[in-house]
Amino acid sequence: MSDARACFHVDAGGDAGTGPREFAEHAAAAEAAGYDGLIAAETRHDPFVSLSAAAVLTERVSLMTAIAVAFARSPMTVAATANDLQLLSQGRFVLGLGSQVRPHIERRFSMPWSAPAARMREFVAAVRAIWHAWETGDRLRFRGEHYQHTLMTPFFSPGPNPHGAPPIWIAGVGERMCETAGAVADGLIAHAFTTPRYLREVTLPALERGARSEGRDPAALGVALPAFIAVGDRQDELDRAVEATRAQIAFYGSTPDYLPVLALHGWEAVHERLNALSRRGAWADMAAAVPDDMLTSFAAIGTPAEVAGQLRERYTGTVTRLSFYTSVPLRDTTAVALIDALAAS
Repeated sequence: MSDARACFHVDAGGDAGTGPREFAEHAAAAEAAGYDGLIAAETRHDPFVSLSAAAVLTERVSLMTAIAVAFARSPMTVAATANDLQLLSQGRFVLGLGSQVRPHIERRFSMPWSAPAARMREFVAAVRAIWHAWETGDRLRFRGEHYQHTLMTPFFSPGPNPHGAPPIWIAGVGERMCETAGAVADGLIAHAFTTPRYLREVTLPALERGARSEGRDPAALGVALPAFIAVGDRQDELDRAVEATRAQIAFYGSTPDYLPVLALHGWEAVHERLNALSRRGAWADMAAAVPDDMLTSFAAIGTPAEVAGQLRERYTGTVTRLSFYTSVPLRDTTAVALIDALAAS
């Protein structure tokens, strides 16, 4: 990362709708454009596969799952895949884990669900115990409430990783999961549906509480944020981006799980209106229910230079990794201009 952008790394988000080959080509282009890292979400494709392809075509950028669904897998399978990606990328991999929500875990993945914060804490501990056994040759003896790993023979151990174990970051929205990230992870992946005020007053204090509960230094933990932006050099381009972003914010704002973010700002009535429209299926009417002050609280809006200035003002000192959450495709030239503007700010 350049010294001029030392306040935070800038990550490119991979297109979740593309396959691994296209994702890898995007990764190479993102590296050439000056991004510091690449993130892959688990939607239509496996993020580990996409990042494996990207590792071969890149040399510098970090490669993070943001996120891989922890509870759809076992700690052993995750430990093995992450270890291999760390080898393949020569130490550039970051394991980003998320819990997903109960209906997806139980009905899409057919896996058990219980106490997500406590389960995530144990999942991370189990992964690290497995890595420790491979690193040291010590006997694997992990016994928890949700996971037990007590068998590891030399035939199945890959041995020490020459690049060390990859960092583990946890995605958190609620305060308990953010506290868990502070207690056991190397960083927190915040949700895009947040505001600078919610980040300062709710998310970061929870992260710090978790860290201090385990005698850890909160300042040593990273914070990643996919920040809403609506950017354009031309007015027509900017107008399209603004309206698409307003619609995306309306979608999130209609969901009861995200009400605490709106409640902090006194926007409960907006949530009730959006939720009622969503239940009627009136999706086309929802964007108009998002007031301008709510839109600008969530999203940085303007030219690349203006958006860069807003991002620096909002997140310097709180965010260590920043990516762009765009509701319309970001043109390559616009992305380069935005990165250059961040470096020049």
